[in-house]
Amino acid sequence: MGDERDAERRISQQAEELARSNDELAQFAHVASHDLSEPLRTVAGFVQLLAQRYQGRLDADADEFIGFALDGVTRMQALIQDLLTYSRVSRLEYKLDSVDAQAVVTELAEANSGPGAVTCSALPIVQADPGQLRRVLQNLIGNGLKFVPPGRAPHVRVSAARDGDKWCFAVEDNGIGVPAQHHERIFKMFQRLDSQDDFPGTGIGLAVCQRIIERHRGDIWVESTEGVGSTFFFTLPVPTRSEPSQPVIAQ
Repeated sequence: MGDERDAERRISQQAEELARSNDELAQFAHVASHDLSEPLRTVAGFVQLLAQRYQGRLDADADEFIGFALDGVTRMQALIQDLLTYSRVSRLEYKLDSVDAQAVVTELAEANSGPGAVTCSALPIVQADPGQLRRVLQNLIGNGLKFVPPGRAPHVRVSAARDGDKWCFAVEDNGIGVPAQHHERIFKMFQRLDSQDDFPGTGIGLAVCQRIIERHRGDIWVESTEGVGSTFFFTLPVPTRSEPSQPVIAQ
């Protein structure tokens, strides 16, 4: 009995240390990205002034160098903004409410795609933070429309099925696919498999999705065939009758 209690105590201590470490990391990311924003805005402003005043008035190399500087500043601003987004997802409380997933997907389809590019089967009403569930679906649908080989019309299909005590959502696309050895890597922060020139972005969207789904006590993963397409799955618990209808959850 003593050994079991010692093991339970060690596990509890490790869990507390991990939670504290994650909280400290999220705080650091928030402070660092916030403090970096102001000097970067100053740099961006002066580089833009250089471009406006001297574009075409110097030699071709100077114009190219100014363009590189502008591109670098723009990418850094996007990275900082996404880092702030990730830190907010990790730090903010969220409130579970009834969310019509089909209405969310319909709205995203109308806002972000051409006719027929996004379709869905009947989707359930789930218990989730409305804004954060919308962010997950927006990221997954947006990636499906974005990462498509040249000449192929993008198509994304969203579906869901009840699996015991959880809903399992599937976001299926006909894009470039993900090599099997990278199925876990793509959910890590700032991990990109393609060049910035081919598919612009910072590589943080799936990390945000994973964090949101984990805070909702669900899982997220991908199944994919390279060159054919990917299906991203995520689960959300089906609430029991004894659970409050709108609990506030903090971490």
